[in-house]
Amino acid sequence: MLGDSRYTKEDIIKITREEDIKFIRLQFVDILGTLKNVAITDEQLEKALNNQILIDGSSIEGFVRMEESDMYLKPDLDTFEIFPWRPHQGKVGRMICDIYNLDGTPFQGDPRYVLKKVIKEAADMGYDFNVGPEFEFFLFQIDENGYPTTTTHDNAGYFDLGPIDLGENVRRDIVLTLEEMGFDIQTSHHEVAPGQHEIDFKYSDALRSADNIVTFKLVVKVIARKHGLHATFMPKPIFGISGSGMHCNLLMYDEDGRNIFYDEKDELNLSKEAYYFIGGLLKHAKALTAVTNPTVNSYKRLVSGFEAPVRIGWSTINASPLIRVPRGRNKNSLIELRSPDPSCNPYLAVAAMLKAGLDGIKNKIEPPKMMEQKELSKVLDTLDVESTIPSTLKEALIDLSKDEIIKDALGDVYERYMKAKSLEWDEYISVVHSWEVEKYISRY
Repeated sequence: MLGDSRYTKEDIIKITREEDIKFIRLQFVDILGTLKNVAITDEQLEKALNNQILIDGSSIEGFVRMEESDMYLKPDLDTFEIFPWRPHQGKVGRMICDIYNLDGTPFQGDPRYVLKKVIKEAADMGYDFNVGPEFEFFLFQIDENGYPTTTTHDNAGYFDLGPIDLGENVRRDIVLTLEEMGFDIQTSHHEVAPGQHEIDFKYSDALRSADNIVTFKLVVKVIARKHGLHATFMPKPIFGISGSGMHCNLLMYDEDGRNIFYDEKDELNLSKEAYYFIGGLLKHAKALTAVTNPTVNSYKRLVSGFEAPVRIGWSTINASPLIRVPRGRNKNSLIELRSPDPSCNPYLAVAAMLKAGLDGIKNKIEPPKMMEQKELSKVLDTLDVESTIPSTLKEALIDLSKDEIIKDALGDVYERYMKAKSLEWDEYISVVHSWEVEKYISRY
């Protein structure tokens, strides 16, 4: 399954025949991280395995112009899975694909290629980057027309259990489905806000982790719908309660499988490389936010209160700093980046995180002094622009435009990404929102 399996073309053809798989979905994402697919029948499988399935790239968000439209899908054989929720007869499988140009070269605007490029940079330095995401999401009721509402499925709180936690059975089915698809689930529980849930799965190498994130979001939405609910990864769907994040636990190994972030002699069991990696993340934090928090709504979550990570700093405390270093991990020392949210394109977000950290290691960027509890309480009262991450998508995009390291990580995607996100911002500021009507219509 995911992670350890290594399929050949012959393996996949054999499994497809033995498992009575009739349809295979060839999946990929656009620059916004939206999952796309082309469905083929089992009769077209050999053609797909030989990288001969064409798509029209001009119709995909942020890909190419009309005159450059035709592109090939190249399936990653190790991502082959059978969807457990589909029929037992005439099953449905899937493979995640890379995008290739007609001349056989990788399409450099493919988010998966963007991540592969930065992974290679790390590999050339002798590093294997691993990511373990912690996913938060909401379950909402659906109206009589099948559209999602903002009425939560329950009124439970942090770590509550049934019968208060009405999402128990939904999470159970999600976890069982994910495990059937090869995920190693760590924990699942009700989160702080009503209708909010968290599921964490074990870290894996950067590419597989990004693939897992895409798959995870699909599974959660499908299983929630089977329970008559809508699952959303919108960062802040309701004012006044906690938003949904996607904290990322970051680890780095050398070629011998040793955790390079670990040093038994250090008080926090962190190595110099770990401190430099933190330094790189903090140096590029503002530009990084444009990628890890890519929507207008992302910045409604990133406000003081609700334990939101707004301060550009690091600590062992799970509060406002951008980075937390969990204590007691020993040889499993890791760095937790708390700002990302689940609306991000995981391939671009992981690439940007890794690039920022590598810059820290290459240039031996020392992080600032660790923030203590007494400092944190003062900081929350005296936040300033320089010490905090951007407060709007527009500010984040400006910071991204000035950061050559993160721009280099995005490569050919940068210009298209900036254009798409700038249009999103322009649309947002031109719309009259309900808050404005409630605030001003009677007053003026």
